Amino acid sequence: MKRAILSVSDKEGIVDLAKFLYENSVELFSTGGTFNKIKDAGIAVKEVNEITKFPEIMDGRVKTLNPFVHGGILALRDNEEHVKTAKEHNIEFIDLLVVNLYPFESTIAKKDVSLEDVIENIDIGGPTMLRSSAKNYKFVTIVTDPGDYSKLKDEISSKGGTSLEFREDLALKVFRRTSEYDSTISDYLEKRLRERENKTIFLRDGEVLRYGENSHQKASLFKNRCQDGVLATAELIHGKEMSYNNYLDAQGAIDTLISFKKPTAVVVKHNNPCGVGSSNSLRKALELAWYGDPISAMGSVLAFNREFDMETLKFIKGKETNHYSFQVVDGELVKEVIKVGGKFVEVIIAPSFSDEALAYLTKKKNSKNIRLLQVDIDKTIASKSKQVRQIDGGYLYQDSDIWLYKDLECVTEKKFDDDMIDLAKFSMSCCKETKSNAITIARKLDDGSFQLLGMGAGQPNRVDSMRKLAVTKAEENLKLEYKDLDLDISFEQYFKNEMEKCVMASDAFFPFDDTVRTAATFNIKYIIQPGGSMKDQDSIDACNELGMGMIFSKNRHFKH
Repeated sequence: MKRAILSVSDKEGIVDLAKFLYENSVELFSTGGTFNKIKDAGIAVKEVNEITKFPEIMDGRVKTLNPFVHGGILALRDNEEHVKTAKEHNIEFIDLLVVNLYPFESTIAKKDVSLEDVIENIDIGGPTMLRSSAKNYKFVTIVTDPGDYSKLKDEISSKGGTSLEFREDLALKVFRRTSEYDSTISDYLEKRLRERENKTIFLRDGEVLRYGENSHQKASLFKNRCQDGVLATAELIHGKEMSYNNYLDAQGAIDTLISFKKPTAVVVKHNNPCGVGSSNSLRKALELAWYGDPISAMGSVLAFNREFDMETLKFIKGKETNHYSFQVVDGELVKEVIKVGGKFVEVIIAPSFSDEALAYLTKKKNSKNIRLLQVDIDKTIASKSKQVRQIDGGYLYQDSDIWLYKDLECVTEKKFDDDMIDLAKFSMSCCKETKSNAITIARKLDDGSFQLLGMGAGQPNRVDSMRKLAVTKAEENLKLEYKDLDLDISFEQYFKNEMEKCVMASDAFFPFDDTVRTAATFNIKYIIQPGGSMKDQDSIDACNELGMGMIFSKNRHFKH
């Protein structure tokens, strides 16, 4: 390796690399700011016009577009005609290029950026050198990512040059980078100059999954090359590989989790949050989430926004745990107790796992199938900016539904105190990630904990989601709770007492007042819904008539 051109916009690590190359007898050439930075560091470097025999012109727009550069890059060293032609024209071979591109992506991200600034940050010479070098990877090493500098040093130190395999990897990275760069430019200018929407999505690192939603469907996982997400790149630190359905449920769990600040546990089954609990301890949060729907929780995905510790694990592993089978006999809900060892879950998601919990789960024989997924929850919101769904012959593209509410407005005579407002936010946070039509009923306990008590999902009729599902589930949970309490009141009275302390959330507005009036029959006193119906006033009037409070959140949360 005799000659190298270094021309970078991202100058991280370039001086150290230049010093290393110089110490390994590589002749260095450079351009513009890169040349000045290397020279100022006291490293011998020449301007690239000593190769081109032509000065930079037109404010640097033309620097390296020259046959002395590209001939030196593209010449096939094992082709006699190429070698002869190079000698005839005094073209010297260039063995290494370290090149990255003008920062177009960061330029267009600036607020109120001018078109002139955008155009000037479209790199021409850089992509040309990248593609020329990558095309001739058999003989030329091209580095475009500062993250590869250390690998380059290792290659040169151990081999005196670079291996073909290393050059192939670098060339592939170059072609990925230039395709992304050009597509970003094209998509941006289409919108800016012609107001046409073009969206290019690059997928990478395809991984074949065991199967799709069902065993007869093939499936793969691809990562987005242009967006740093948290789930597709999450570290599976224990357990067998994730399945297609595991990923879907994991995404639903994470989407639900990001709305909460207190220690929170989310239980997801078939992409619906069937249990959510928030408390001062993660263990208590999990208990509340699990007992919000203990049947559905079996075989579920669990997600936490705090480190998963041994105390929380103890609730899952239990030597012997009661699970329940339910039947309705003579109009009464009858439970059959089934004792099993521990609680079966498919996936546990957390930002980290304590050493003690991890040691237990990785060594325990019956824990080998539990997948432990370490996810940076804090980065999730930033990575969820857009959503894409396929339809026949096309794709639907939309902003992600991130914001819980636009504004909270109490529209009734009965008002919410601060505690009830917090509970309303909790209930709507659960409802937001539940399949439409969605109704959730949540409560706040005496110790300040929150629990999803009942959830109704996926019904075409909003009233059915409430009375047939959400209220029914809340009643089941309260009935189980009541049987373990020594109270001198009937269950009916206990049910009414608890329901009047709950907040019911709806993912969309009420087209008529029937939802309010039906809720009142179950002693529900507080409602949060987006509002926006032509007949909002009918629902408001019904609330005032029935002594109920209602908040408009002004953000709908349909989820299909």
